[in-house]
Amino acid sequence: MAAISMKARSGARQLRLALAALCCLAAAACATVVRNHGYVPDETELAQVQVGADTRETVAEKIGRPSAQGLLNDVGWFYVQSRFEHVGPREPKEVDRQVVAITFDGRGVVDDIGRYGLEDGRVIAISRRVTESNIKGIGFIRQLLANFGRIQTSDLFRE
Repeated sequence: MAAISMKARSGARQLRLALAALCCLAAAACATVVRNHGYVPDETELAQVQVGADTRETVAEKIGRPSAQGLLNDVGWFYVQSRFEHVGPREPKEVDRQVVAITFDGRGVVDDIGRYGLEDGRVIAISRRVTESNIKGIGFIRQLLANFGRIQTSDLFRE
């Protein structure tokens, strides 16, 4: 009888240990994971860049080239850094964004340096233009058969 109760206690202890390990794993799976993307020069690096004196080349030497530049007329360089938090299976959430914009004048000299954060941004609705198809209500076989009348023998035999 004593041997049975020892086995029962040992089994209960192993069950509690397994439940504790499972709880620890579940808690670890829901831990917040922070990921940083991009690069933004800090204030000491930006202090080296002088408005009206530095050019594109000297800025590249002092703080490096950015990953994004002005797309339409190349008047500026944009350094972008974002911080995302991932919590368990949920969608990642952007919690911080820093953008440093360095604009250049027509001669390539630094015109202005601006720093912007997530609070300065706004959501822009992108308009998507979708071309409407003119084959609504027409099945695949009907589309195939409709093309037979358009084929001419001159299309088959070219000289």
